Amino acid sequence: MPGESLAVIALISGGKDSFYSLLHCIHHGHRIVALANIFPTSAGDDPTTVRVIDPSQSADSAPVGAEPDEVSSSAPVRDLNSFMYQTVGHEVIPLYASATGIPLYRQPILGCAVRHERDYNYTPSHGRASESAGDETESMMPLLRAVMARHPEANALCSGAILSTYQRTRVESVATRLGLVPLSYLWKYPILPSVPGRPSEEVQLLRDMATAGVEARIIKVASAGLDESLLWENVTSETGISRVKVSLRRFGTAEGASLGEGGEFETIVVDGPAALFKKRIAIPEDGMKIIAEGGGSNWLMLRGAQLEDKVAEQQGTPLSIREPGLLDTRFQAISDHLDHTNRVAQAAGFDSSNLVRNSHGQYRADSDTLYCAFVADIPAATSRIQDEAINVVDKIKSLLLAQGLESSQITSVIIILRNMADFAAINTEYGKLFTKPNPPSRITISGGDLLPQDRNMVVYVTAPVANAKVARDGLHVQSRSYWAPANIGPYSQAIETAVSVDSEPTGLRSVLIAGQIPLIPASMALPNGSESLPREQVVLSLQHLWRIGFEMKVQCWSSAVIYIASQRSRNDAREIAKLAGQAWRLAHGSPDDDGDEDEDADGPDPWDLKYNPQFQSLGDAETKTACPTIPDWSVFTLRHQSEPGSCIPPVFAAEIESLPRGSLVEWHAHNGLKNIKESSAELVHFPTVGSDGWQSWHLIVRSGEHDVVYTTMAYAGADGPELVNSEELEHDLDAVYQASMRRLQPSAAGCAIPLPYLGYVDSNRINGLWRRKSGADVEVPFALVPCHSIWGSDGQQLAAVTLYKTIFTR
Repeated sequence: MPGESLAVIALISGGKDSFYSLLHCIHHGHRIVALANIFPTSAGDDPTTVRVIDPSQSADSAPVGAEPDEVSSSAPVRDLNSFMYQTVGHEVIPLYASATGIPLYRQPILGCAVRHERDYNYTPSHGRASESAGDETESMMPLLRAVMARHPEANALCSGAILSTYQRTRVESVATRLGLVPLSYLWKYPILPSVPGRPSEEVQLLRDMATAGVEARIIKVASAGLDESLLWENVTSETGISRVKVSLRRFGTAEGASLGEGGEFETIVVDGPAALFKKRIAIPEDGMKIIAEGGGSNWLMLRGAQLEDKVAEQQGTPLSIREPGLLDTRFQAISDHLDHTNRVAQAAGFDSSNLVRNSHGQYRADSDTLYCAFVADIPAATSRIQDEAINVVDKIKSLLLAQGLESSQITSVIIILRNMADFAAINTEYGKLFTKPNPPSRITISGGDLLPQDRNMVVYVTAPVANAKVARDGLHVQSRSYWAPANIGPYSQAIETAVSVDSEPTGLRSVLIAGQIPLIPASMALPNGSESLPREQVVLSLQHLWRIGFEMKVQCWSSAVIYIASQRSRNDAREIAKLAGQAWRLAHGSPDDDGDEDEDADGPDPWDLKYNPQFQSLGDAETKTACPTIPDWSVFTLRHQSEPGSCIPPVFAAEIESLPRGSLVEWHAHNGLKNIKESSAELVHFPTVGSDGWQSWHLIVRSGEHDVVYTTMAYAGADGPELVNSEELEHDLDAVYQASMRRLQPSAAGCAIPLPYLGYVDSNRINGLWRRKSGADVEVPFALVPCHSIWGSDGQQLAAVTLYKTIFTR
């Protein structure tokens, strides 16, 4: 259950990050049951033996295969430079068992880096040679199985990944295969809220380690600017931090360099807080030998390490761990400023005659993307929910086969359930579709009795057509951290693909992000109930969306919806919709925002950050990470930038039955767009278009000879909540869409009218939503989300919202 105390196996390398992540586990009330370490094999080692060091037993009574509590003298005189594991300083590792009082398990590295991809793609053998066989990542499997055999209560695995996707995805792969919850509390730590009153900088992590009592010594340097004089420097001291920063600045550095994330340096922890370290480790001066490997790489071989008793007064010192604030500066300000009573005006509209557009061109529907709806062939009354799920999954497989596609090419999925309690059973069958890294992003909601009468689920799938050249990338973080909720299972935080025309990629890329509910990332629990609960959930889940968007380098959104769990009254739903609309507007800010309201006035001047060599590398990275800014205002025309309200994309609220985990809200951004050139985007809003009650928005992004147009149309109705037949609505949709496109571009007259790729319909105002083809078969005209109510960001009640994607070729 979320928030429960876990029994943790802590992967340790001896370095600062793995130990500080371990301390965060203790801080959150988890229990460390074992330490686990992968080390380089030496002559005479049996690579299949897991070595055990039990601090409760003396060396004389150690179990067979155990190491004595001292440092081996048979260590190799070279660093193996593993892609995955720290190998220098491993001579000291055996002392950690007695130093901490926690049993230590060690496994030699088996194999080498066979799989070099960033996101680890484990392939099971199934009776044949596995592509993952021999990869050093798999060394963790026998080690952790041995630990779990001795500690059957173990249910979590802790690691120290900060920025390395390579390392994180490999640990997650092993953990999830063994049924362990992956914990990476330091993931993205440098961009998280810093100490109040101080400018945000990535070396704050080192200062936090020092505050916690971690003493980490540099034992390897491998970067221009770092030389052997830094060996054995205490990197968690102010002197050590300063020396590393100054040394790295001389040559320019990448993100994470001052933390050693790119292998610039490696450390060994010799002491820590009394909550973990009962004794400290001491290395005599004559036990340190510098090994020069060439190419600027130098490391220390350590000999004669011993344990020392700690000062008595240190034993009662409480653990001091800084937990980054739940909200960063921008979103805390949004939370503080939200007012339930303020109405939020829609973005100002611009007349299409003011747009400089080429009248000689053609609009056409997006033909490079498949938008597919799936409903089970078998009525729910005659089947189990698992049977219905299997039937839908089989239909998805059949369509993919017919289209020449693989499940790994699916980019996003929307699952609408009748009963959210069925989610676990459905997820088991759904998950079988995906065996490769970065499964599609996913939105899961419950429509309750708004679904077809005898069906328990409807699934909408988006994928590129078979011949479209759309290189795919993704973000799938399965570890708990302070950054954003973990996605354990068959769905990624985000999937990115190229926007293509006639199967050829344009420069524009689309990012499809999973629905975001307001889970507290470190515990995966919802915020506790309070008077500010709606505001807290709206803002926290919106911050999750922004953080993922920032990580994926999103420059702007096309549109968004916030799903609201069923409310007691329409007025309650309206108020949450207005709250969400205001949060959405405030999150966008304006071009005048600096994004760092809490920056110390004594910090670097913006001119310094841009032009002064002292700040162009490390300083720049450290001071710009706290408050990511979306949108990137430079992509909009100067006219738009002078009126920031005109750049805020449409947002709506859809009241449905329920959401995962009993959440109140879930944010769904329809498209995040990136690789937009400067001054290449416009957002045009027609407050009235076509027949009464309709309005439209068009986000136009120029890319080469094409304009990619994302259209949102909303229908409020002419005179209140009248009942409309779905066929009448579809007829109006076609007429209003064409009228809106003609206003946008005269040459659009007579253009083909595409189907919406997604729509939201108030089931109380639109009847005949689900149609029967023959017998019990259900026909879905396009991807439709049935709602109890729909609201504009200003609290106006809507009957329907539809989304389109079209291409204009100049």
